[in-house]
This record gives sequence, structure tokens and C-alpha cells, in this order.
Amino acid sequence: MVSGLTKNRVAAILKITEDLNRIKDIDSLLDRVLLEARRFSRADAGSIYLLENRKLRINYVQNDTLMRKESGVKFLYQNHEIAVNDKSMAGYVAMTRKPLIIADAYSLGDAVPYGFNRSFDETAAYRTRSVLTVPLMASQNRLIGVMQIINALDENGQTVPFRGDDELVVAYFANHAAGSIEKAKMTREIILRMIGIAELRDPEETGAHVNRVGAYSIEIYSRWAANHGVPEGEIKNVRDILRIAAMLHDVGKVAISDTLLKKRGPLDPGEFMQMQKHVILGARLFRNSTSDWDDMAAEIALNHHEKWDGSGYPGKVDDVSADDWQPGPGKKGEEIPLFARIVALSDVYDALSSQRAYKECWAEEKVLDYIRGQRGRQFDPDLVDVFLSIYDVIRAIKEKYGDN
Repeated sequence: MVSGLTKNRVAAILKITEDLNRIKDIDSLLDRVLLEARRFSRADAGSIYLLENRKLRINYVQNDTLMRKESGVKFLYQNHEIAVNDKSMAGYVAMTRKPLIIADAYSLGDAVPYGFNRSFDETAAYRTRSVLTVPLMASQNRLIGVMQIINALDENGQTVPFRGDDELVVAYFANHAAGSIEKAKMTREIILRMIGIAELRDPEETGAHVNRVGAYSIEIYSRWAANHGVPEGEIKNVRDILRIAAMLHDVGKVAISDTLLKKRGPLDPGEFMQMQKHVILGARLFRNSTSDWDDMAAEIALNHHEKWDGSGYPGKVDDVSADDWQPGPGKKGEEIPLFARIVALSDVYDALSSQRAYKECWAEEKVLDYIRGQRGRQFDPDLVDVFLSIYDVIRAIKEKYGDN
């Protein structure tokens, strides 16, 4: 046991660590890690930076004050990098690999090398005061990132400095959480490598595209679920598996001919029939289901080209495993699984608003006009309304995961 930690706190941290190891998606994991660290220290906000290409890249943000505002969610998708040096608090902690407590970020003085960038506060109309920053150290003493907890609160909700035991608890928790983060990060990288294989065949299927589709999908689902009274715990569980399942929506294209994938111009009826096979082939990859994630991934792969009015494909197929499968009558309305309806909207929005080798991106207002026009035709009308209600979040995601 680390000196200064009670048995109850150590037991709580170890129990939470067990729970963390069951979370599949890196973003869902970072959400839980940051939430628990903030609970231990009664903090209003926080960020996690992961080390990528020798820089700290902000990967997850929480801020209770901003989340109470109508547009607060968009700040979760801010895009920011920090050098590993002594010019910022996070960079300094990454460089020294030691925790740092600051009583007031606006009153650092000249005795320290690092400063505080006020641009986020100014943009978000927020006031950062107390800051606790700890390194995230994985196996073999490797730095994988930094966690920064902001604005400790007293019993009356007033901002106060962090205490010494806050540093001890959060740092101890960070050491345990880092292993889970490292494993989840590896899972995401494996998924993106799978997408990379598809990208070699299909110029549409890029890592940036699938990251955006996954992120759009979980935000659309979260707002839809909140509107329909789904319990918060269930929403979190679904988010954990939906992002990865959504990212693999077109994985079946890896088995489709290059001639079709890279053809410029419309497909003839025979070619279109061949192209439809990618949804069947994608669903087959997950047919020997061992988890809810397999079930959801198969459901999305098979159904994300169905349309609300029944004009999509592949329709009602008796057996996706059959070699002689034939398209059936299109599924209509709520016959199409919810998660496939969500991914369908996310996928079309991103395809239309992104540039490809064979087409220019549409102007944003033209894309929105198309989505509004397809409400109740191609897309679930309820989901279109949800999409438009969180459009500021959609735009923030698009900016974070831009093509590069």
C-alpha cells in the first residue's frame, strides 16, 4: 500500500481498476478514468492528454460547468497539442514525470518556467483556478500521457486549492489506470489497422472517416437515448461498443473488386449487385458471436444501407451465410435496427461533406439541405431531428478528426 492511503481508498481504486479492464473503447475508458479521478478530488473539470508522435494530444475532456450549458458537449472534441517541454504545466509533468499542484493558474509568478494558456477559458467563458496534473505511466516506466484535473470544489461548490492527499490519491489511481489505457489504445490501433487494409482497396474508407462516423454515432445515440429516457448506465455501456462497431460498418468492402470500389461514375445493375455483397460479407465476419459487440457490429454492417422508406439494401435476407443469398424486400422504418439507422445517417453526412479522389465535398448547407430533404425517406425522422439539434457537436467532431 502507498503510504498515506487508507485501506478503503486502496480497495476502491483496485475495484475501479477491475471495472476499467472490462471497457473496450479507448474513449469510453478515458471518460471513466477522468470521471473517477475527478470524484476522488471533487473536481469540476479535467483533461487527458495521450502521447502521440512525441507530443501531448488532448484526447478527452470533461467539464461539469460547461456541460450545464446548451453547447457544452462540443468542447469535449477540442483539438489541441502540447510539446513535451517546460513551457506548459502538462508538458512539464510529461518531461519531469512528477505530479504538479497549482493553486491558481492565473498567478504562477516568475519562479516557474511553465505558463498557462488562457485561450480555452476565453473561448468557453470559463475560469481555471486550481490544477492538479499527474503523469500516466504504463509498463516498463513508459509515459503514455498526462491527466490534468481542474478546479477542486468544497462542500459549497466553491473552487479551492487541491490538497496534498488529492495528489497522492489521483497519482496512485493514474498509475493503475495507465495499464488499462495502454491496452485500450492498442485495441483502437488494431481496429485502425483493419481499416487501413480496407483503405488500400477503397479510397473512401480512411481512418479519419471511420473515426468521425464512430464519434457522430455515439453523440447521436446519446442525445436520442436521453430524449427517450434511457438510463445513464445503459447509455454508457452502449457508447462503449457502438463506436467500434460503427467504425467497422464497411469492413466487408475488403472483399469487393478494385474495379468497383475505384470506379468513377455510376455502377450498372450487375456491378451494383456485386457492391451490395459488402454488407453481407461484413455481417459474416461477426456471425460467430461471442459478445454484444459482435452482435452490434454484424447488425450495423448488414443494415447501414437500408432506408427508412424501404428502398435500401440488402433487404430481408433469410440467411447471410448462404452462398446463393438474394436481396429481399427492403426493411422499412423501425424494422431497421436503431444502431444501423444511426450509422447510416452518420456515414452519409460524412461522405457528402468530405472530399474524395473522385468528387469534391459538398458545401455544408447543401449537405444539411439534403439530410433535411431525406427526413422520413432515407433517414429516420427522429434521428434527423437529433442530428440537427447537436449540429455544433457534429462540427466539432469533424474539425477534430479532419482528413490529414
